[in-house]
Amino acid sequence: MKTFRIDQRPRRNRQTASIRSMVRENRLHPSDFILPLFVVDGQEKQIPIESMPDCFRLSPDLVIKECQKAYQLGIPAVALFPSLPASLKDKAASESINPEGLLQRTISQIKSKVPEITVITDVAMDPYSIDGHDGLVQDSVILNDETLEILVNMAVSQAAAGADIIAPSDMMDARVGAIRQGLDQHDYTHVGILAYSAKYASAFYGPFRDALNSEPRSGDKKTYQMDPANRREAIREILLDVDQGADMVMVKPAIIYLDVIAEIKSKINVPVAAYNVSGEYAMIKSAAKLGWLDGQAAMVEMLTAIKRSGADIILTYFAKEMAELC
Repeated sequence: MKTFRIDQRPRRNRQTASIRSMVRENRLHPSDFILPLFVVDGQEKQIPIESMPDCFRLSPDLVIKECQKAYQLGIPAVALFPSLPASLKDKAASESINPEGLLQRTISQIKSKVPEITVITDVAMDPYSIDGHDGLVQDSVILNDETLEILVNMAVSQAAAGADIIAPSDMMDARVGAIRQGLDQHDYTHVGILAYSAKYASAFYGPFRDALNSEPRSGDKKTYQMDPANRREAIREILLDVDQGADMVMVKPAIIYLDVIAEIKSKINVPVAAYNVSGEYAMIKSAAKLGWLDGQAAMVEMLTAIKRSGADIILTYFAKEMAELC
């Protein structure tokens, strides 16, 4: 057999588990994660979400237990999403500013029982709107400027209940600046903004909409969520949100937009979050239950890829499961 001269042997750094561990470039840690939670009214309610295996709609008392468990695992934050009955929805999302509403009560109870955990709240009309859109609908058109006041009032109400970080996910133009101004005017200068800055009109949101029963009544969200084909537009959106006062920015979805995460990370100096969305989660969970892949290994690989791309923070339904492995 002919002998070849080989000057470089990268395999030497892969010889053993201990060497691979020593030279590993990216490591996941529980502090990387935010745990999304779905909230329903009532007591001792745990309603399975069929399209999201091992995820549930939880009543506030069980949400508090989840927060306690998450914090014990080292997860620093939760993101809350209320699931409301149709009877509480209207065109103007009026329930979103009810000081005794489901979300406001849940925030207050969490901060009372688990004050150390960071509570992040979603700002968009769709959970409260009978139309199922993130903005105000008139004659089948989603109105941008008229939506802003509703979003600002929603953010202020959540801050008053004790939210630590407001997360506008609506994708209306100029909403970050309007919310920052509204929070500051009401003396909530300490409340941060995590902007869903590059939120794509994705097919991977289906299970989430099932969890909240928030599918649009008509039309779609393509006039305000981003075209999946665009990357430069994401940079523009990110820079606008940072200029308007965003403390952190987000790319959503995560795993199929790793190039966008990496690009944004190189352009800005605020933390970059990525949302490992319901469809990405459901793909792995469903395939694992059918025995088509190793669910745990696929989870670790997926989350590692998101971190490797540059994400500082990962919103993921895998948060507890991954934290137990870290």
